[in-house]
Amino acid sequence: MSQLSADEEVQLQTLLTKLLRSINDKISGAPSTKCAEEILLHLEETDKNFYNYEFVRYLRQHVDGSLGTVVEDEIQNLTRGGHHAVGSGHDTLIHAVTQRTRDSAQYHQMIQTLKNTMMVVVESLINKFEENQLGKEEMERRQSNSQYADNCSDSDSSFNQSYAFIRQEQLQVLAEKLDSSKPKEVRREALQALCCAPPPDVLSCESWSTMLRNLCAALTEPDLSENVLQFFAKSFSLSPLSVTREIYTSLAKSVESGFLSQRLSFPTGSATVDVNSPQISLLLKQIRLMNDFQKEVTTFWIRHPEKYMEEIIESTFSLLSFHHQHGLTGTEKTLEPVYLFSLLDIKATWFKKWMHGYYSRTVVLRLLQKKYKTLIVAALQQCLHYSESFERGTSESTDSHVEEPNDPGLPQTSVYTRKELEYAFFVHSLCVLGKLIIYTNGRKLFPIKIRKHKDPITLTDLIVILINIMCRQPHPLSSDTSLTDVSHALQPVEGSLSPSCLVMEVLRMLCERTECAADCLYQTPVIEALLAPVVALLSAQPTTMGKPAATQILIADILARIANTDRGLALFLYEKNLVGHGERTFAAHIIVQFTLRLLNEAMPSLSESDVSHTLCGAFIFVCQQMYNTCEGLQVLQTYGLHKAIAAAWKKTSSLSERIPTPVPGACTGRSTQETANMLVWEETLLGSLLNFAATPKGLLLLQQTGAINECVSYMFSRFTKKLQVSRCEKFGYGVMVTQVAVTAPGVAALHSSGFVRSLVVELWSALECGSDDARVVHPRPTPMDPIDRSCFKSFLSLVNLLSSSLSVWELLGRQSLANKSEYTLREMPTSIPDLIDRLIAVNSDVKIHSLFHYEQSHTFGLRFLNHNSFSFFGVLLTHCVSACQSAHSH
Repeated sequence: MSQLSADEEVQLQTLLTKLLRSINDKISGAPSTKCAEEILLHLEETDKNFYNYEFVRYLRQHVDGSLGTVVEDEIQNLTRGGHHAVGSGHDTLIHAVTQRTRDSAQYHQMIQTLKNTMMVVVESLINKFEENQLGKEEMERRQSNSQYADNCSDSDSSFNQSYAFIRQEQLQVLAEKLDSSKPKEVRREALQALCCAPPPDVLSCESWSTMLRNLCAALTEPDLSENVLQFFAKSFSLSPLSVTREIYTSLAKSVESGFLSQRLSFPTGSATVDVNSPQISLLLKQIRLMNDFQKEVTTFWIRHPEKYMEEIIESTFSLLSFHHQHGLTGTEKTLEPVYLFSLLDIKATWFKKWMHGYYSRTVVLRLLQKKYKTLIVAALQQCLHYSESFERGTSESTDSHVEEPNDPGLPQTSVYTRKELEYAFFVHSLCVLGKLIIYTNGRKLFPIKIRKHKDPITLTDLIVILINIMCRQPHPLSSDTSLTDVSHALQPVEGSLSPSCLVMEVLRMLCERTECAADCLYQTPVIEALLAPVVALLSAQPTTMGKPAATQILIADILARIANTDRGLALFLYEKNLVGHGERTFAAHIIVQFTLRLLNEAMPSLSESDVSHTLCGAFIFVCQQMYNTCEGLQVLQTYGLHKAIAAAWKKTSSLSERIPTPVPGACTGRSTQETANMLVWEETLLGSLLNFAATPKGLLLLQQTGAINECVSYMFSRFTKKLQVSRCEKFGYGVMVTQVAVTAPGVAALHSSGFVRSLVVELWSALECGSDDARVVHPRPTPMDPIDRSCFKSFLSLVNLLSSSLSVWELLGRQSLANKSEYTLREMPTSIPDLIDRLIAVNSDVKIHSLFHYEQSHTFGLRFLNHNSFSFFGVLLTHCVSACQSAHSH
């Protein structure tokens, strides 16, 4: 079959267009594209005029011409011999002919040809549609620009007919009309015409340098700035970096000139800054355009020479480091660009993007080190100023920096006080510093000399400052909700801008990187700062913390992350870096003492509401990171923490049993919540006790508490849900099962919890009830690869259960095999002896016939018995089987 001709393709375009116009009402009302497709697929059923459409008739003729001969030949072949189909046989004949026709080469060729042709037709229609749309938009632009088109060039020029082309002479005329000496109306018309011209042609013209200078001059005039920014924004999106960098650097210089010429006053006392004022609004729009470009430029500047990127970075740093040499009137402060940058991008997203890639990070750090270290100095000074202001506020209620802010519910959407601007700059500075110190060369910028400070601020000093901020403001300030992001239509920001959330974000980021944690966190002053509030509560000393419990929970989170590393654990256990009860002591001792006081509810310095289960559980978790290691348990075991946790669990368990059962119709909200809280706290304590089993000595301590059965049951419930042990330990409970299973009491607890039964059933299901691709053994089994992956997990768990003689004796000792005379088809083993009886001791035809896959299952049982990795277990299990069979025969 030949391809469709060009004339036929044009004909198809016309017919398809008519069809779409005819059914336009049906498909245009569809709520989604998928619904429109369904309407088209079922058009034959729903449209009575379906067969009258010319497109449908054309397709029928084409199918008849392509497949008519094939259909006739197939009918003759099927009816040969004089057998004519009638009745139901007629349907059979039609079905057979249809099937053979669809399997023919002619049919597949026809379908492929139609598919290729229709793709060409549809693409052509789409292109025509887009051209029509562009033509309409072009016409609208020409109509809107008709009042100034003749001023730009001759009326018959190509520029007036289409904005896709513009001559150098026309651009030269526009550049002259943009000169600041021209009347404002002429310049406005020139700007409007420039916005309609293609940016690549404008940016590559000979008069571009003059035009750019005139555009920057026009930025200072409110009546013209909108058009200039519109052209710059269009150029950023449609031009290469080699050209747009000139616009960006010019824009940065323009903003700097605006701040220098206007000398805006920074609000003091009751003064405010209104972002809707003409001066501030113009600067904000320019900075916002710069900020949008900063966030996007990282995606493509790696494809250009480094000098382009360096110019962009340096112009940004130059603007942000700009400050007036003298205030307006003596001590009065001037508004600087960094404050407006902070309002627009309060979490310094631009800096985070620039620091993400090595290509740009190298340039950023080099420029900060050599020329713009003042940026880091200003950021550090702002964080220090914020911390010191809050310290003064604890004793000086009249301090203007720490006074209570206005009610966040008031309609304050565009006016900022001094305190709010300072806080925005603090957040921006904190985010910059937090991103900076996670890199080695960023940390090398420290120590930094700060005005009015005798000694330089070291990296450790910075971390201590941040910890003090976190401890003094553990909850979001009410002023946070009044801070808004101008770039998002002045919508209120989220609570993540609270000091505690910001500092915790930085500290957690440092904890996740080994080298960062070593340089920043594993230092004696840092540990002292973290545990200072704990020591103060233990010593009943006065504290400046507004909410002690909230502060302690944040501290516990960081302490747990530090203790989860080898270096941090050693710091807690072996370095006397804290002052407690008048002498130097270990951090671990302070932590466990505080935890015991919380468990015993013996903290008079905390109110009853402060001593919550959350606080107690947070510090138990810190201790858990220590006692789940051998060295940590050796240090902490003298405190009897396992006994205290067990006592708290027994108390909680008894209290939860006393909560009355809700009565239908009664108010049960409070009792239901109390029950839920009790259950959560009970599970927390059980999980903490269970983690003692991470070491052999800890497992012994767990057995001594008498709660091992409950702990193992709790572990089994989480094991079946495939949950991890905790947020620090990412492994599942399989590791803990191995630890518990090495002792007889542990195996007994696993057996009583139903864990053993679950593993046996899971393994049996994989062996006997699995699919064909989940076979027990490979075609060529090897000693180190005994079973298929489908039951490897169950196999490994059972082997771990039976990896010691005590475990084997506990599960198999004094137990005889079933050796029954009859096994039902679906009878499933539920214990280790049952598994041995069905897979290993296959000594009768009844057992053989009970297995779905006898050869594979029995082979697995024998290999399970003699697995090389567990030869001791194999020998011992063989003796147990022999003893059981001997006892049964007697």
